[in-house]
Amino acid sequence: MTNGGAPTAQPLLDVQDLAVEFRTRDGVAKAVNGVSYTVAAGQTLAVLGESGSGKSVTAQAVMGILDSPPGFVTGGRILFQGRDLLTLGKEERRRIRGAKMAMIFQDALSALNPVLSVGTQLGEMFRVHTGTSRKEARAKAVELMERVGIPAARARVGDYPHQFSGGMRQRIMIAMALALEPDLIIADEPTTALDVTVQAQVMDLLAELRREYRMGLILITHDLGVVADVADTIAVMYAGRVVETAPVHQLYKAPAHPYTRGLLESVPRLGHKGRELHAIKGLPPNLTAIPPGCAFHPRCPLARDVCHTDRPPLYDVGPGRTSACHFWKETLDGAR
Repeated sequence: MTNGGAPTAQPLLDVQDLAVEFRTRDGVAKAVNGVSYTVAAGQTLAVLGESGSGKSVTAQAVMGILDSPPGFVTGGRILFQGRDLLTLGKEERRRIRGAKMAMIFQDALSALNPVLSVGTQLGEMFRVHTGTSRKEARAKAVELMERVGIPAARARVGDYPHQFSGGMRQRIMIAMALALEPDLIIADEPTTALDVTVQAQVMDLLAELRREYRMGLILITHDLGVVADVADTIAVMYAGRVVETAPVHQLYKAPAHPYTRGLLESVPRLGHKGRELHAIKGLPPNLTAIPPGCAFHPRCPLARDVCHTDRPPLYDVGPGRTSACHFWKETLDGAR
């Protein structure tokens, strides 16, 4: 992939054919089924899809925080700055987390420790990874809070998470992820449960920080509206697999997969007042019993016999574009 039109010799992150399964009493749930995507320095990749499509599980595998058991990485490679993270020991993975890559979780109130002040939690990043003193760590915590736009940071550094609003808590999570200036940040549903005004502020902040620090950003969401102005590339996931990738404006203009088209058509539009809202029929498949062929075929309006039996590969459908649909050309031409 490219950033700003310039070719990148080696991507910052290169996920190759990643597979993750959860072994439960009800069976083996194949949560991730051969996911591949890349992120370059300074680039934002948005990962879209319904709940249960494997977006967050893929991110957890990249970060090395997958609960195991019951989750197990069963295949693939995760190359970060050229090193396969899956071959590293636990201690080496821990050193990379926070210092080289960090994650912003969707529920800030749950992710933050309720019995420690935000200053203590922010300062801990510096004390653990760089060995700074308590006083220095507190000063850096104040700097971070100011950097992410928290008013009166010096006076509030001793406050606890419940004393902040939802938007301010999310800013604290962003500050925590940014503490050691990592090369990659993964933001998992960072605007969940926030009102639209605060959503816009959080997204603008992430975009500004990405530009300032030239870091890679993976934005995980099911909301197509929040990524239109900040993402460079979009990867759409369904049933644990990437079914389409494209530069953001090309995907919004003309999707090459029926699932992506269904997602776009289900977004309310200002000019469609009074019209029936389109919805994708049916439900995502049970991950312990994913149907043969194309996993989307039970819900797809274009499904034909081949879709029931043959799993489509990721076809190259244009520069920087792929689609896992046997009838991608028909879908693309119809969208145009």
